Amino acid sequence: MPGHYETLSIEKKGEVDWVTLNRPERLNALNPQLVNDLLDYFQSLYMDHSVRVVVVRGAGRAFCAGLDLKESSAAGSRGERHGPVAGLMSQRRISEIVMRMRRAPQPIISLVHGPACGGGFAIALASDVRIAGQSARMNAAFIRIGLSACDIGVSYFLPRLVGVSVASELMLTGRFIQAERALRVGLVSEVVADDALAAAAQPYIDEMLATSPIGLRLTKECLNMSVDAGSLEAAVAMEDRNQILASQSDDFREGISAFLEKRPPSYHNR
Repeated sequence: MPGHYETLSIEKKGEVDWVTLNRPERLNALNPQLVNDLLDYFQSLYMDHSVRVVVVRGAGRAFCAGLDLKESSAAGSRGERHGPVAGLMSQRRISEIVMRMRRAPQPIISLVHGPACGGGFAIALASDVRIAGQSARMNAAFIRIGLSACDIGVSYFLPRLVGVSVASELMLTGRFIQAERALRVGLVSEVVADDALAAAAQPYIDEMLATSPIGLRLTKECLNMSVDAGSLEAAVAMEDRNQILASQSDDFREGISAFLEKRPPSYHNR
């Protein structure tokens, strides 16, 4: 059931889920169980209106070191993965994680410290907001092990975040980008001491929770759509639809009243 996982620790603080990748002995590398747990968790968010914000972080010394190559190699030696069909099915299960993250209507904040490599890099990129600890080091590790750097959505997210030139540099070389440079190129919102990551996330959470539930969800949805909109007209059509939907809610009327009365709004998602 959602909330009870072998490799994820989920702490619910009101309307916020604090999700910790919990394989610290393996630097939170993605093994089949962690992949399954992430798939189930992010799928469960879609219709869950009790969760408004999600924070993702890693236990121990890393955010996520990517695919667990030891487990992957062991599975291959046992004949559990062979041939293109089985390989594609396994690959698609991993890439589905980031697609479910983007479909989730809740904003996702990733707190990145230590290595965020390969699949861990992809999870960070698929988040809505990234805050880096000073130890953060991220890379598209796949190209360093005989694969393409275009994997798990990285070729989609990275150039949209940092531009094609920097994305090309990072993906064609597999080189690491450290926290300070990640801040300079707009990959992360801020850099703080590793032990200050949770505190740094709190102002973002507080401000998101101060918005109306429908306004927050529609904003993430429209941002997703607008990134790939074929024209200004397409983006504006989505924006217009969202504003009309939100303006019919009781929460919109409450937001106006609270603004005029100079008090915090009390939203009820109606």
